[in-house]
Amino acid sequence: MSNLQHLAIPEPESPSALDKARENPETYRLLEEVLLNKSGKVQLHDQFRALFTLKCLGNEKSIDIIAKGFCDPSALLRHELAYVLGQMGNPYALPELTKILETKEEDPMVRHEAAEAMGAISDTAALGILESYLSDPEKAVAETCELAIAKIKYDQEKRAQSARSQSAYTSVDPAPPSDEDSIEKLKEIYLNPKQHLFERYRAMFALRNIGTTEAVLALAEGFKDESALFRHEIAFVYGQMQHPDSVPALVKVLTDASEAPMVRHEAAEALGSIATPEVLPILQSFKEDNVQVVADSCNVALDMYEYENSDQFQYTILPKSD
Repeated sequence: MSNLQHLAIPEPESPSALDKARENPETYRLLEEVLLNKSGKVQLHDQFRALFTLKCLGNEKSIDIIAKGFCDPSALLRHELAYVLGQMGNPYALPELTKILETKEEDPMVRHEAAEAMGAISDTAALGILESYLSDPEKAVAETCELAIAKIKYDQEKRAQSARSQSAYTSVDPAPPSDEDSIEKLKEIYLNPKQHLFERYRAMFALRNIGTTEAVLALAEGFKDESALFRHEIAFVYGQMQHPDSVPALVKVLTDASEAPMVRHEAAEALGSIATPEVLPILQSFKEDNVQVVADSCNVALDMYEYENSDQFQYTILPKSD
């Protein structure tokens, strides 16, 4: 998953601009060329920009191009492809995501993201395959399947969203925010390992939506949890919030060489999203980290930092229209 989510194309000034791009074959040719790095000279952050442009185009042509990207050598990019397919919400992507989840040789971080994406799409057709991986030897994959199943069932039972579920964040979350308003009560659920993971996630996203310094500090306490999946989700949430008070906790995670790569990578991207001056030297110092996914994430985060501190209108590479 990625905090590039909030950098995706905003509504264009002209409502017809995106439609013109969708109808232009050159759009897809360019984006496929960049995403698949056909020239061998494309930077990873440009592949990310192409990916999020395809997400915004939002059709089956885009999904087909994204699916071709799973042969890329970067686990970070492959995991991002799965995340974007989930955010697009189209069941058309389910066969590709199923294939990724079933590939035992694939990086666990990518398989986890595929399972989460299936939950985001929230089609009951995915329940059978998700249930078959509840005992996967990779804990993060098994936990994600559990979450995805709970989310799909929740969505089926409660299609009418509560007011609390409506927030400033446009992502499709792994669990809906809790209706609870008390930070103390939310914290109790959030930090309790005996609670069902789905309910703990609901508390996490409710704290995100509250968004105060108190909520930020409550979220930081979750980094002590034994689940790497849970810790990585906290870092993702911090990137969405873009709250400067989360920087110390994120720096601590990124600089901890003993932390799981999936957590460190998410912390790096969150720091790039927050983009305050003190994060720049930290990201620069880890852009050649021994763990490839962490190094890649720092380089992508540096591009995010540059974007956040620029006057660029959108984080995309749509071809210029005539």
